[in-house]
Amino acid sequence: MLIHETPLAGAALIELSELRDERGFFSRSFCREEFERAGLEPAVVQCNLSFNHRAGTLRGFHYQTEPNAEAKTIRCTRGAIYDVIVDLRPDSPTFLRHFGAELTADNRLALHVPRNFAHAYLTLADDTETVYQVSAAYTPGAERGLRWNDPALGVEWPAPVKLVSDKDAGWPLLSEVPAGSR
Repeated sequence: MLIHETPLAGAALIELSELRDERGFFSRSFCREEFERAGLEPAVVQCNLSFNHRAGTLRGFHYQTEPNAEAKTIRCTRGAIYDVIVDLRPDSPTFLRHFGAELTADNRLALHVPRNFAHAYLTLADDTETVYQVSAAYTPGAERGLRWNDPALGVEWPAPVKLVSDKDAGWPLLSEVPAGSR
C-alpha cells in the first residue's frame, strides 16, 4: 500500500500496490502495521457495505461524538463516489476545512477518515457500492451530522445532488449548532 497524506492532518488516501501477473493482480488493502507506521488508526470493529441505485445520491455528513467517535476507511468497490471529509477537531489548524477525493472501482483508492471528522459522499455512477472499515460500533445516541450543502463548509460537489434522505437533509447548519456540541 502507498499511504498519501492529505491537507487535513491524520486523513490519508490509500493507494494499492498491485502485484500483477497473467491472472490479474493481488494487493493488500489493509495492514495494521502500515497504518500504525503512517499514524493512522488501525482498529477495525465493524465493516459496513453501502449500495446506491442512482448517480447523484448523497449520504452524509455523518459522525459520532466522543466517547464513540470513529475512524473510517472507505473504499468504492463498484461505481464511483466523490468522498468528502470535514475536520471537526476544534484545536486543529484545519478546523472546519474539508477535503474531497474521487474514489472509484477503477482507481481503487481508499480514504482514511480520522476520529472527529464528518464524512459524506456523492455517487457519480448508478449501482455504486462502498465498503467501510470502522473503528467503533455504530451508537445511535452519539450520531450527529452536518448539512451537505451548508454554505459555511463551501463544498463544491462535482455533480448535481439528486437524492438525499430526509434525515441527511435535516441536519443543522453550522450556524445553528453551538460550538461545544459538535
